[in-house]
Amino acid sequence: MTQRACTRQRLLYGAKSHKYVVRRAVRSGKLRGMKKHLFATLLGVSAALSTLASSAVACGLETDCQVGDRTYRLYLPEADGPTGVLFFAHGYRGSAAGAMRNESLMRLADDFGMAFVALDAGADDWNLAHRPQQPDQTETQEYGYVADVLADLATRMEVDSDRLVLTGFSAGGMFVWNIACGMADAFQGFVPYSGTFWLAPPETCPTGPSNVVHIHGTEDSTVPLSGRPIGQTRQGDVPDTLAMYRRVGGFEPVQTVPAAGAMSCEQSANTAGQVLDFCTFSGGHSFSIDRVRHGVERVLNAG
Repeated sequence: MTQRACTRQRLLYGAKSHKYVVRRAVRSGKLRGMKKHLFATLLGVSAALSTLASSAVACGLETDCQVGDRTYRLYLPEADGPTGVLFFAHGYRGSAAGAMRNESLMRLADDFGMAFVALDAGADDWNLAHRPQQPDQTETQEYGYVADVLADLATRMEVDSDRLVLTGFSAGGMFVWNIACGMADAFQGFVPYSGTFWLAPPETCPTGPSNVVHIHGTEDSTVPLSGRPIGQTRQGDVPDTLAMYRRVGGFEPVQTVPAAGAMSCEQSANTAGQVLDFCTFSGGHSFSIDRVRHGVERVLNAG
């Protein structure tokens, strides 16, 4: 790899509640293995990315990374060269700061040699179509937020864009499904956990299929598999969402296998080698890092 023109500045972060002492490099942002269409757009729109010789403002475990009027938090592993990223979307009334207090998420990212990004709704809930607070809005604002985060990351690290995975729990799982449908080409894959579209899935996904591993408890009463009314709207039906995505991606059943976290996974694949898995467990609205690990590993190993 050629020497980067911008001087690398090492920043040392510590956190009392963490076992980690994180070495972070503020680097000139150069993406390898870019998903051509989306990342070409991201790198073209932002004038800031053409002047990466100046260092990005430091942020990390306990300090927000600012993107417009929104923020996210970032953990960088001790690594050189292009690095994948595990993104996490919190649940209702959660926050990026709260996600950073879950050490198991950062350990999981470490195990895969990935950075960890905790996304932040900036409010109680994500800006999604048909949500109870504003049922008439669309998810366009969240597409812009994710694009801004990806562009900002390019100023802080070398991103291996063939190893970007987005996961999220509950309302965060709903966020994941919306990004999977509208920004499929920005990620290697998606692991929505106990969340689906509000009201009903869209007729199609404009950016085509990606790798998706959906995780859900069969006795979940908070986000039931068949959905439930909330205010003026309702949570969508998970089987309907999966049926739509099978149709969009041309996925065909392959096999049903046991998986970590006492799950049973109905695996499907398409001719491009992409996977669509429906992993269920006997239980309610509960989070397990072992189940997330299975989903991330499955996505990273897919076509």
